Amino acid sequence: MQTSCLYLWNKHPEQYANVDPTKKVTVVNQGGTSSGKTYSIMQVLFTLAIENAAWTITVVGQDMPNLKKGAIRDAGTIVNSSAAITSEVLSYNKSEKIYSFKNGSLIEFTSYDDFQDAKNGKRDVLFMNEANGIPYPIFSELDLRTSKRTFIDYNPNSEFWVHEKVVGQAQAAFFISNYTHNPFIDPSIEEGILRLKHLDPQLWRVYGLGQTGKIEGLVFNTKIVDVMPEYLDKVGYGMDFGFSNDPTTLIKCGLSDGVIYLQEIIYQKGLTNSDINKLFKDAGLTKRDAIYADSADPKSIKELRLYGWNITGADKGADSILYGIGLLKQYGTLNIHRQSHNLTKEAAAYKWKVSRQGEKENKPIDAFNHGWDAVRYWALSTLGNNKGKKILAYG
Repeated sequence: MQTSCLYLWNKHPEQYANVDPTKKVTVVNQGGTSSGKTYSIMQVLFTLAIENAAWTITVVGQDMPNLKKGAIRDAGTIVNSSAAITSEVLSYNKSEKIYSFKNGSLIEFTSYDDFQDAKNGKRDVLFMNEANGIPYPIFSELDLRTSKRTFIDYNPNSEFWVHEKVVGQAQAAFFISNYTHNPFIDPSIEEGILRLKHLDPQLWRVYGLGQTGKIEGLVFNTKIVDVMPEYLDKVGYGMDFGFSNDPTTLIKCGLSDGVIYLQEIIYQKGLTNSDINKLFKDAGLTKRDAIYADSADPKSIKELRLYGWNITGADKGADSILYGIGLLKQYGTLNIHRQSHNLTKEAAAYKWKVSRQGEKENKPIDAFNHGWDAVRYWALSTLGNNKGKKILAYG
């Protein structure tokens, strides 16, 4: 396999802990963004499944949407790009999310609601994908019922249970990867990561170098919720256009009992307006739904109107970024639906700019804001009725 994980192992022999199954070890993979850690571990899991008959391998995520956008997608790429692996796969059950192999092994993808749910079933190998989104009691129950190997990966934006309860233990192997370990990284993604070096030292440490950090000075206070309210006031969709370098985003927004609720609908690069039209339909939007988009792209707005969508450009006047943030902050903690994977990641990294002298500025960094720009367009269009009132965004 000419792949990122073999490249990693050649540069870092200690990472053979990922594939040496001679004893029960928990392998902790801490890494910056786009370091290839999830993809590499998935390659290892396919190798173990093929080389060991009748093994059960369980890949666990915070929820199924997160797995679909990450580990499951990586698994599909690995199978489709390797004739040798394809020849060993007997079938893939799309509804159950299970790869079955000719030797009786299987790789299953799942999530658990609580630790009681995690008590069901045993396995040979466990992979906790993006483990900082999974409670420790769930991990504990699953690891207890795993006989040969446990893998953990995560972005280290703050310390969590793995640092307290796993790292440093005799049975734990630990290593750090970053974007330099991934020779197949998209140049545009690498460029964005390198920008962090000049934007903010905290973000560079965590997302660039893969070092454990604590992101301070976040723009918004947020909370994860399991469901969106059935009825919302001022409901609408904020939209930010992107293409090759940045994603196109669509966020459902609304108020319930004076509290803002947000749900990620689209977060994807490379979309044409025809693609967006199809995704609107797939997401169940109606032609009556109000969509508030970035007015800097009037061509896309016009084309989507021709498809029949109720889309308008958000009113972006002077200081619209601070004003929009201020509007949102007036509502206190913002509630994000649990399946809003990318918006949740942005919430943990979107922060106020800090000067070279270490002083906080009343200006957010220009990064981790694609989803938040969409939310801001909704706020500017639906909440900004008191435009004569000065709103201080910072705080």
